[in-house]
Amino acid sequence: MPVTPNKLKRTSVVLVGAAFAASTLASVALPASAVEESEAHAPAAGFTVKTFSPAGAESAPDDITRMGDSVYVSFQNDVGPLGEASANGATASTVQQFSLDGKPGKSWQVTGKVDGLTADPEHHRLLLTANEDGNSSFSTLSPDQAKPLTTYTYSGLTHGGGTDAVSVVNGKILVSASAPADTSGPAAYSVALEGTTAKLTPFFGDSATATAANGPQAGKATTLGLTDPDSNTQVPASAPRFKNSFMLDAQADQQLIFTSNPGSGKQALQVLSVAQPLDDTVFAAHSDQTLLVTDPKDNKVFSITGPFKAGEAVSAVVPDAGPSYLANLDLGTGALAAIEDLASIQPKGLMFTGGDEDKQDSQDGKRAGQ
Repeated sequence: MPVTPNKLKRTSVVLVGAAFAASTLASVALPASAVEESEAHAPAAGFTVKTFSPAGAESAPDDITRMGDSVYVSFQNDVGPLGEASANGATASTVQQFSLDGKPGKSWQVTGKVDGLTADPEHHRLLLTANEDGNSSFSTLSPDQAKPLTTYTYSGLTHGGGTDAVSVVNGKILVSASAPADTSGPAAYSVALEGTTAKLTPFFGDSATATAANGPQAGKATTLGLTDPDSNTQVPASAPRFKNSFMLDAQADQQLIFTSNPGSGKQALQVLSVAQPLDDTVFAAHSDQTLLVTDPKDNKVFSITGPFKAGEAVSAVVPDAGPSYLANLDLGTGALAAIEDLASIQPKGLMFTGGDEDKQDSQDGKRAGQ
């Protein structure tokens, strides 16, 4: 049955194009202006929240990643999900660099609405997708190069929509096949960059067979019927379940699809049902990691330290009614428990970073579960 993409997508929040002229790192303690600005986000005991605040006209931060000693955030500048110009004529998103303490660095303009952003530290580049509902493209951005941005044209995009989140899993580039025309196409693709072409190969389908991971049919085979592939990530080995799997969020379907042994001949799918639509879900690889959160409603990026445990799953819940919120995800039951101490934050993009990752390799840049 055909799907109307714009009715399903909850990720078409739009954003910015201007580069940062300056920015401040506000914390829950420090200057009076910063205190006043941050008090609404000061949680109760257990968490410390710092804020990366834009100083220009940019708005609505979305996806976020880290490479080396920099954090990169995509700002979409009100560009539409097909790449349509915003009300003020903007046709490009901005990718903004921050230092780990929130100071802005370089910025780059990327044509279209940048929906997917991740680090590829092996090649010291960022991977980007634009336009989630159609007219999609794929780009690489090498921050230290004289000509940093390279844009590729897709071949093999067969599902009738666009592309969204991007991850690097076992050396493979994987993208979500978002806004499908129906449930007969690929849910995700692997990407091979050849010349100026991003060649897509179906990874698994919207109507693939999976094993139910929870609910009354747990342990039984079921046929998927995905209508809204959205965010994706890799589950770390520290997770209590689905270790090292590739996870795809079918947002409107309220399902998370976990692919074990991704890309191998032994690939198998499990589906975890959840009670609310989700955007990003991330996993703490270590107990001492920091959670970075983009909040398009408040137009900020939050850096949160606190009692996160190794393997803990945190989701951005995006209800059909009411504001989005942060919640712990139970990988056994699919239950979602709101993190009340962080209730004032309305999340979009998430990532865990830091901890042992930094100790092992300061140039790692991989997102633990993002």
